[in-house]
Amino acid sequence: MKELEVMRAEEEWQRAGAYSVRIQGMNRQHHISLRDEFDEHDGEGTKYIILLDQGYPVATCRFYEIGGNAVTIGRVVVLPEYREHHLGERVMQEAESWIKELGYKEIIVDSRTVAVGFYEKLGFQKTSDEVYMSGVFECVKMHKIL
Repeated sequence: MKELEVMRAEEEWQRAGAYSVRIQGMNRQHHISLRDEFDEHDGEGTKYIILLDQGYPVATCRFYEIGGNAVTIGRVVVLPEYREHHLGERVMQEAESWIKELGYKEIIVDSRTVAVGFYEKLGFQKTSDEVYMSGVFECVKMHKIL
């Protein structure tokens, strides 16, 4: 795989790349409706990282402020054919760099229970052992102090 381009998306045409990955990776693969996949946090004010392979969006995540010095990262999606190349880790690292540049001090993640180990490798810790449903996924809350 060639070197991927990193896009920091804030404009609508750029966000379309993130939406494309999410439609293919979540809507189609997990049968999550568009209404459930796209919520009030999509759009103006939310920032997106998109990895592009020769201009084609292949991985994404989003983040938005939740108050004070904290943001939430979510909707971390890698297209199925690009998994096993550490692109989830890459979008998280790119998001964290941008978050630090913006001056935030804490990142919150609603982690699927199957992804807890992934986030722990990136320095996140569970805030509690409480498991809750987020859509069709069992999740736990995690955080990282920057």
